[in-house]
Amino acid sequence: MTRRYLVTGGAGYVGSVVAAHLLERGHRVTVLDDLSTGFAEAVPEGAEFVEGRVQDAGRWLDGSYDAVLHFAASSQVGESVEKPEKYWENNVGGTTALLAAMRAAGVRRLVFSSTAATYGEPEAVPIPETARTAPTSPYGATKLAVDHMIGGECTAHGLAAVSLRYFNVAGAYGPYGERHDPESHLIPLVLQVALGRREAVSVYGEDYPTPDGTCVRDYIHVADLAEAHLLALDAVAAGEHLVCNLGNGNGFSVREVIETVRKVTGHPVPEVTAPRRPGDPAVLVASADTARERLGWTPSRPDLADVVADAWAFARNGEGECP
Repeated sequence: MTRRYLVTGGAGYVGSVVAAHLLERGHRVTVLDDLSTGFAEAVPEGAEFVEGRVQDAGRWLDGSYDAVLHFAASSQVGESVEKPEKYWENNVGGTTALLAAMRAAGVRRLVFSSTAATYGEPEAVPIPETARTAPTSPYGATKLAVDHMIGGECTAHGLAAVSLRYFNVAGAYGPYGERHDPESHLIPLVLQVALGRREAVSVYGEDYPTPDGTCVRDYIHVADLAEAHLLALDAVAAGEHLVCNLGNGNGFSVREVIETVRKVTGHPVPEVTAPRRPGDPAVLVASADTARERLGWTPSRPDLADVVADAWAFARNGEGECP
């Protein structure tokens, strides 16, 4: 059955991959994006594109939509510390306006792009959804606030919603991949070194209580992430708010990622050791049992080498020069 979906932030990394998956399943897709961090050429062919802010979603959203998939947000942890007001306005203010528009239009289904940053420093790993939430940045705090806001909307107004808390998303899906300015994510940074666009990759701390002394993170392929969003669309009933972690449940250290890039690309990757970054937990690994049980979701690309290989293919194609 063909449905119609609004994808906010659909010109960005994860949003574009999810929009592409929806189109491949025969659905109608409208992408709403202000292009502040997204790219018009990343909007999948076949999607209707509306350039605008999520705060103004009420101008376009009507009762013909079956659901909203909400990715539009500011998402740089460091910037959120320097400009918290931007994050409260965009992430919380934008979602407040979106929920009001959905209520007015009678659109009662939502999938929200949340984050593992809501947990802050974990008390135990792997991290379940029942873990204490104590975000260490305004970015994480705003995402947690939105999760609470959505829960209230479900209880009061019968919204059916799923918040998906991502751990580390990586890889690419054909012409849709990761490109941020400035880039802060490890795999694309290491690939830039392999391409000769950076002299070396910085390893922030090598004295953590991990097997090789570097931070350990849970990496999930962006295509697996997209599949979870499609499954989430039909996972809950009116009035229910489900929170699911999305991750492989396996951790890879910074040095394991660098070594995997060397093997996949066949290029040397010089590295330099730098001091620890404040607030960097030693290990962040997801428990994704809830997603498996409630969504019927299992990652099909758990191998780090596959994740890196797809990201490498995307990076060699001009780092995002979509056809």
